[in-house]
Parts: sequence; C-alpha cells; structure tokens
Amino acid sequence: MFTTRPEIAGTFGVVATTHWIASQVGMAVLERGGNAFDAAVAAGFTLQLAEPHLNGPGGDAPIIVHDARAGTQHVVCGQGVAPDAATPQRFAALGLDLVPGTGLLPAVVPGAFDAWCTVLRNWGSWEFPEVISYALGYARNGIHIVPRISATIANLQPLLEEWKTSADVFLPGGAVPGPGTLLARPAVADTWERLCREAVGATREARIDGARNAFYRGFVAEAIGRYYAETDVLDCTDRYHRGLLTADDMARWAAPVEAPVGVEYQGHTLLKCGPWTQGPAFLQLLALLDGFDLAAMDPLGPDFVHTVVECLKLAFADREAYYGDPDFVTVPLGTLLSRDYNDARRRLVGEQASLELRPGQVPGFEPQVDRTAQQRAGLLTGGAGAGEPTVGRLGAIGGDTCHIDVIDRWGNMVSATPSGGWLQSSPVVPGLGFPLTTRGQMFWTYPGHPNSVQPRKRPRSTLSPSMMLRGGKPWMSFGTPGGEQQDQWQPIMLLRMLHHGLTIQQAIDMPSFHTEHWPSSFWPRVARPGKVVLEGRYDPAVLAALIARGHLAEMGDPWNEGRLSAARIEADGQLFAGANPRGMQGYAVGR
Repeated sequence: MFTTRPEIAGTFGVVATTHWIASQVGMAVLERGGNAFDAAVAAGFTLQLAEPHLNGPGGDAPIIVHDARAGTQHVVCGQGVAPDAATPQRFAALGLDLVPGTGLLPAVVPGAFDAWCTVLRNWGSWEFPEVISYALGYARNGIHIVPRISATIANLQPLLEEWKTSADVFLPGGAVPGPGTLLARPAVADTWERLCREAVGATREARIDGARNAFYRGFVAEAIGRYYAETDVLDCTDRYHRGLLTADDMARWAAPVEAPVGVEYQGHTLLKCGPWTQGPAFLQLLALLDGFDLAAMDPLGPDFVHTVVECLKLAFADREAYYGDPDFVTVPLGTLLSRDYNDARRRLVGEQASLELRPGQVPGFEPQVDRTAQQRAGLLTGGAGAGEPTVGRLGAIGGDTCHIDVIDRWGNMVSATPSGGWLQSSPVVPGLGFPLTTRGQMFWTYPGHPNSVQPRKRPRSTLSPSMMLRGGKPWMSFGTPGGEQQDQWQPIMLLRMLHHGLTIQQAIDMPSFHTEHWPSSFWPRVARPGKVVLEGRYDPAVLAALIARGHLAEMGDPWNEGRLSAARIEADGQLFAGANPRGMQGYAVGR
C-alpha cells in the first residue's frame, strides 16, 4: 500500500528535525556529553541558518520540555507580544482592517532567542557560547543552500530587491544563490559573537542572562527600535509603513514558563501549549474522536478521512470563536475539552460534509467568528510576499516553519517548533543581519474578539509542538511545520500509530490530507469551506467517495502533505525517531 524507511534507533540519544544539518548538530552535542536541552538549543540556532526561509534569529519558538530528574513537563513560551502602540485604533487610523502579513507593522517582540536561552539556563548544562558555536561557524563560513531556499528567493526576488538590506544578504552579488552553494551570514555571526562577549557573570545562569540582556535590553533591541522608527517599508498592502515595535517593548518582555494543557486519550496524555496557540484544538479533536471506532476504519479509507475532517471543523471553529492570550481574555478550555461538551458536539458529525463554520455555545460566552473570510481570496493575487508560505495555501513556495525533537540517554525530552523571522517576512535589520517575526498578522483588528490586537498581548499562534505521555510517563515528542495544518497532520500521524499499530516512520510516510475549511491565521485570513486536499498517492476511489459525501475534495501532489518528525522512548529505555522524506530535508539520527 505504501513504502517506508526504517525508524532510527539509539541508546545514547535520538534527534529528529526538519533539516539534516541541525539533526547532526544535535547529535554531536549529545555525543559530547550535553543533554537534550543543550542539543535542542544548538539545533535550534543551527536551523536559523539552515532554513532561513522557514525561521530566523528574530523569530518565535514555543517549546515543550520534559525534565527527567524532576519528572515534570513545562512549556517555554517563545511567542513574543504586540508592541504598546499596536491597537485596533492604530490600524484603523492607517486604513487597515487586517494586520499586514509582511513588512514592519506585523512585527511582535521576537521570542525565539529568549526561549532558547531559558531552556538552556533552566535545564541545560552548557555555556551559551558552546551551544551557539555550531551555528556561528555556519554563519561565518556559509551553509549549503537547499533547492527550496533558492526557489523562495527567486520567487520573491522583486520584493527582496525593494528591501535593500535583505537583498544584501539573500541576493549576494545581485543574484539568486543556487542550490548547493554556500550562503554566509557575516552580520549574524558578528551579532552572535557580540552576544557571546556579553555572556559574562559569576555563574553559568548569570552568563546566559548576560546574553539575554544584550539581546532584549542592549544593542540588539536598540538596533531594532531605531530601524523600525525611522524606516518606511513596502508590505503586502502595496503601501509603505513604519513599524510599531520599540526597544522598550523588547526590554519589558521575557519568555514565560507555563504548565502545558492536556487531555487523556486511549491510555495516553497529550500535552500542548495553551490557547495562545491553536494547540488545544488538537486536544479537543481527540475528545471528539474518542466516540468513534477509528481502529475499525481503513487508515487510508474515506470513512477515516471524513470522520477526522468533520471533527477538525468543529474543533477549529471553537479555536476561531474562543482562543486568545489567556493573560488578556478568559478562554473556556475546561468546557471546550470536557466530555459532556464534546459528546454533544460529536452528534453534529453526519454522513455528509458540513460546509458551515459551527462554533459551540459555551454558557457565559458569545462565540465570535469571521464570516467574510471566503470573500478575501482575491487578495492573494496581489501584494508583496503575502503571508507565511504554508503548503501552497497562500500561493507561495511549499513548506514553512521547522521542528525539533530530542531525547537523551537520561530520558530528557524536547519538542520545539521554531518559526518566524523568515527571509520573506520583513526586511533585514541593519547591523544585525536578520529580519523579525511577522506573527502579529494573526491578530484580528476589531475590538472585542478574544484574539483582537492589544498592547503586550500574544497573537494566537499556529505553532504547535506536541508531547505525549503513556501511562503517565513521557513517551513521544513530535510536531510538524504547516501553519493551519500542524494540528491536522500531527493527529493523523498519531491516530494511525495508536489505532493501526504503525511505527513513527510508517505513520509519517503514509499519505495524509488536510482541510482549509476555517479562516486562515495568515494574511489575508482566507477560508475555503469544505475544501479537502488528499495527498496524490491516495486511491482515486477515496476522492470520489469524499466528493459523493459533499466534500469539496481534490487530489494534491504526491509526497506533499506534512513535514513531520517524532522521537519516542519505550519502557525498556529504547529510543526511536523518524523524520519526513517529503522535500528531502527532514532527518532523524540516533546513536
């Protein structure tokens, strides 16, 4: 029915990421005595060089960690907050009813750097200069360009030429760098070397704090604040705007450490970040699916696709209606994840596909969803560098974001999904060598919505790492790039493992699917009600059966759904990992 590569096994440690160089860096750290946290941080910085079209030093990074010594799990929130000047009134005064997807206006505080430093400080064992040394070497000497980087740069060459500071970095000599060539980032190397010099103090923790302070309250923040205040930049509105982010916005923020949210399913506990991400929609999906006999369904058959898609529609409708930063709004997660609520919601799943966006009714809350998203599809044909390149959804190069899974010989575990600060997101900040995250595009601009833009508020991110416990003990770290698809491809993989006995690699390799039913989180926030895309290796009879049920289904390209990776530890201590063959970049390694 399908082919698969064997899983990677190891006893020393396993690393799986979306790029082979980062996986090798993570394993090198483990082999030198570092733990999973050291390895994940080193791999994370390396990914910023290896996949600059998917993440960068000025990006975001939600991270879930398992501390084997304490037996506890934690979320490190690498999602920065909106500037103080970011209000609905400010965007209205600019004549904007959506936050742009590119440029300077959608920038929020870049959270990845502090998140990685927090992981290193709280649970790692290495010094900051040690973990960043691998990435720093690639920045100084160059890292090999993969075909998708060249394709992204070529696709956006006119925009990059408009952004002169970006052209200097990503169009060396005025030309698109070809696949297999080396791309050096000397300005990034200079920035990181200066951060290493600032990493001083009497203790390891104090030295890491020195680097953090230099980034958020020192020369990095000052360079960002100056550029954003003084520069008019073309964005996807085809207009020029200055930024709202300031050095003071940077100085007031630090990555919080939170408890994960979870749900029980089939003897397992799935852990996700809070409702400042879409992650709890995965939890609600499992609560909805718990009433179906998925094991009796063909994992490649129309019943499985139909059931998962219809439950996804319900869970994500509730995401649209209720999710936002819980520091600012009350999110009724207790109700949304409860058995009674999902028993009632499950009864909405029928034999025919629904074309409606149907959030549930939670007592004391008024669900708010955008009903005009389908009408904005025409905006996708215009504008400069629109949105995140989420699997062709916004007409851009396929693929987005990165993912890292690490388990070490002591049982420590990391699941991280770094993203943002892509080369196509915003112009490179002079003197620093990298652009900033445009995650602010995920806010709505009208007051009263749980995800409406407010000063110092987190946008509701699509970034969604996962960790699963089995029998109360850590079992698997997993995740994928993919924007809206992250919490579609991940559950599809997991369900096939739990209900059909597949290994990590078999579940990753099996053909997958996604729906685009609800409003996208990315500019211009388009919805395509009823749309389902099957990976091109599906039997055409499955497509026909879904169409007969009312799905607006279509067949996509083969080997084009997902960039999953995962690592797991069994009760006897054996370690396994798998990575995605799609795109020929994912890699799992074990020793």
